[in-house]
Amino acid sequence: MDYSEYRRFDAVGLAEIVARGEVSPGEVLEAAIDRAEGVGGKLNAIVRPMYEVARERAGTTLEGPFAGVPFLLKDLGQDYEGQPTTGGSRSLAGHVAEGHSVIVRRWLDAGLVVFGKTNTPEFGTKSVTEPVATGVTRNPWNLDHTPGGSSGGSAAAVAAGIVPVAGASDGGGSIRIPAACCGLFGLKPGRGLLSSGPHHAEYFHGAATQGVISRTVRDSAAMLDVMTAVPDLGGPFLTARPETSYAEAARRDPGRLRIGFTTASPLGTPVDPEAVAAVDGAVKLLSALGHEVEPAEPDLDGEGLASDFLMMWGCEAAATVAEIRRTTGARTGDFELDTRMLAGAARSVRAADYIAAHERWNTYSRALAAFHERYDLLLTPSLAGPPVRIGALDTPRVLQFFGELVLRLRLAGPMAKTRLWHDQIIANLAPVPFTQLANITGRPAMSVPLHRTAGGLPLGVQFVGPLAGESLLLSLARQLESERPWADAAPPL
Repeated sequence: MDYSEYRRFDAVGLAEIVARGEVSPGEVLEAAIDRAEGVGGKLNAIVRPMYEVARERAGTTLEGPFAGVPFLLKDLGQDYEGQPTTGGSRSLAGHVAEGHSVIVRRWLDAGLVVFGKTNTPEFGTKSVTEPVATGVTRNPWNLDHTPGGSSGGSAAAVAAGIVPVAGASDGGGSIRIPAACCGLFGLKPGRGLLSSGPHHAEYFHGAATQGVISRTVRDSAAMLDVMTAVPDLGGPFLTARPETSYAEAARRDPGRLRIGFTTASPLGTPVDPEAVAAVDGAVKLLSALGHEVEPAEPDLDGEGLASDFLMMWGCEAAATVAEIRRTTGARTGDFELDTRMLAGAARSVRAADYIAAHERWNTYSRALAAFHERYDLLLTPSLAGPPVRIGALDTPRVLQFFGELVLRLRLAGPMAKTRLWHDQIIANLAPVPFTQLANITGRPAMSVPLHRTAGGLPLGVQFVGPLAGESLLLSLARQLESERPWADAAPPL
């Protein structure tokens, strides 16, 4: 099976030709490996090849809706027994998973053939994929630009045609941001729908979730059916499934929807004209399809939401660093400076302040729910501008020097209360201010690749749905995909 034939199929299509006996799982796998080897040196998308493991599995009898389809895992929270899971950090270089994550078991039960793990920023804490441990991942559409993060390796691999769909996760935009950067479809499921087990009840109070990034809507829909096929009886709760499959929901007409849209950053920071143009184009397309679209946004404090999100995100980083040091003996220098600064600042957070911030999540959820009483969906840019250039979000050298000094003097806590710290945090979040709302509120959201910049870079738009709105989002996405196809677009690698 040569690459030109392999690239014609999405995951559902590959599974169909394997099931008909037109091609073997081994032949499909070798086509994926050949593509990975051919473009890997340019992209650095796959940081853990598992070729022999995959070849052995491809030679067995495989069953399930995706039997024989090559697949990649994200190297964060997606454990494969006997393989390292490093989370993009030098501190976990020696960590080997003792068993499969629940989500990985779902994928294996579906017949997927895992042949590698993809790059991610350290512990998934950034919107770019440039970890010190495993190096920079680049955007297949322009190698000078980021594929986004934290599922940047997976997005780069899908956009480059290595696989049609890959494992991803999203705690603040980490599915939607790289999907938007790479011209792909990215659905973040709502809170509690997918398992975080067995080592976690839920990540980040349920704000973080597993998922995939794909070229086609039907792949994401069918994958969601796979990922929710069996309940996790050890999980904290059981989330209701829709009456029909997600694959069936994606094939349905969404009907006439009422959609509110905004292009204003919730942080009050600038939004690039290309991001505005992306939403304007989506509004025109939606209107032509018969939907009612008008300017509207939830009534909430966007900067307060960002502050609460980042404070608690920092506490998660602090807990992660402490646990790794306790269990592995990792040294301070095994963690990146930005991670240490974030964790150091978070250690000064009082428990009462943490609880108060978490309680305010309810305020944002209620505000978004009030919005959804009037509108079916919220439309925003996925990003505040085109994918940034590699290194654009690096901490300035003077701040790196200052950060090391602050950490040595144990002043990270007081530093976090200064205007300098606040401005730096806002600067890092300004390129991606739209995605955290869906995480904090636990609502499903998706990035749809409807726009290209004047320079040829992809730039998606985001739709945020109500509780249990995954079926509605998939239905609309399939309608948009039919009207404005994107899956056949290939980067000039």
